[in-house]
Amino acid sequence: MGKRVADRERIFRWFLGPAQRGDPYAQFNLALLYKNGQGVDPDPRQAFSWMRRSALQGLAFAQNQLAAMYYRGHGTACSDLEAVYWFRRAARQGDPAAQQNLGQMYRRGRGVSQDEEMAVRWFCRAAEQGVPSAQALLGEAYLNGRGVAPDCERALAWLRKAAVQGEVHAQCLLGSMYAHGSGVERDPGQALMWYSLAAEGGSAQAQFSVGVLYASGDGVQRDLGKALHWYRSAAEQGDAAAQNNLGVLYATGQGVSQDETEALHWYRKAAAQGHTLAQHNLEGLRGGVLDTALPDEQFHGSINFDEALRPPPHRRDARSSPR
Repeated sequence: MGKRVADRERIFRWFLGPAQRGDPYAQFNLALLYKNGQGVDPDPRQAFSWMRRSALQGLAFAQNQLAAMYYRGHGTACSDLEAVYWFRRAARQGDPAAQQNLGQMYRRGRGVSQDEEMAVRWFCRAAEQGVPSAQALLGEAYLNGRGVAPDCERALAWLRKAAVQGEVHAQCLLGSMYAHGSGVERDPGQALMWYSLAAEGGSAQAQFSVGVLYASGDGVQRDLGKALHWYRSAAEQGDAAAQNNLGVLYATGQGVSQDETEALHWYRKAAAQGHTLAQHNLEGLRGGVLDTALPDEQFHGSINFDEALRPPPHRRDARSSPR
C-alpha cells in the first residue's frame, strides 16, 4: 500500500514541472490527478484550473473534459453555455466523445436550442468513429424517428454494431425490437439472447424483460425461479414494473413460498412510483385478495438520456513524456 501511494506521488511530481512550464499533455494529466485524488488530495478547483490551461492550448480531449466540468459544476459554477462552447471546440477537432456529448446537448436543449437533427448529425460523426454509445444513440434515433426519418434497417445495423461491443443500451433495444417484432420478425429467442446480455451488464430494464420471458415461457422454457431472480435484480435497482411483478410472485406463491409481507413490501415500492398495476394489487392485498394480482408484461427497451455525460474512456490516461 505504501509503495502504491509513493508511486502516485512520484507520478504527480513527474507531471507538475512540465505542466508549470506549459506542456498541455502534462497539464491534462495533472488535472486528472487533482480530479481523482491520485498522488495528491482531491481538489476540484485545481483540476478545473489545469484542465482549462490544457484546453486553451487546443487539446481536444482536455476541451471535452473541461466542458464536462462546466456541465456538472466540477470545480466551477455550472454553465451549459460554456459546456456547449467547449464540447463544440473539441467536436470540431474530431474528438468522438465530444461529438457525442454535443449531440446530447442538442437533444436535451441544454445551452443551445433543442435540435434533434443536429443531435443526430453529431451522433453520426461519433458513431462512424466506432464509439459504441454513440452507435446506440444513432440506432435509437433511426428506430424511433428522432431527428431523422424512421429506418429500421439502419437502426438494426447501428444497434448491432454497438451491441456486439458490449453496449448495454443497444443490447436492450435489440431485445425490445425482437420481443415486439419492431422492424424485424418477432423472435423471442433472439430477444432473450440480447436482453440476457444486457441484464448481465446491469440493465434493470433488461433484467425485468428477461424476467417477463421466463415467467411467461414465451420462446423459452418457463422458469419461475429465474423469473424471480431477474425481477429481484431489477427491483433492487428501483424498476417499478419489476417491483410489482416480484410482489405478484410472493402474493401468489409462484416460484417462491407465498409471503404476504414481502408482496406488500414490493407493491408499496412500485405504487409509490405511480405504477398503476401495483396500486391495484396493493388494494387487493389489503382486501385479502391474492390470486387476482396482475403482472406487468410490457417488455422494456429505451435509453436513459438523462444520464450524466460520459468522459472519453479511451483518452482518460493519455500522456506524453515530460519536457
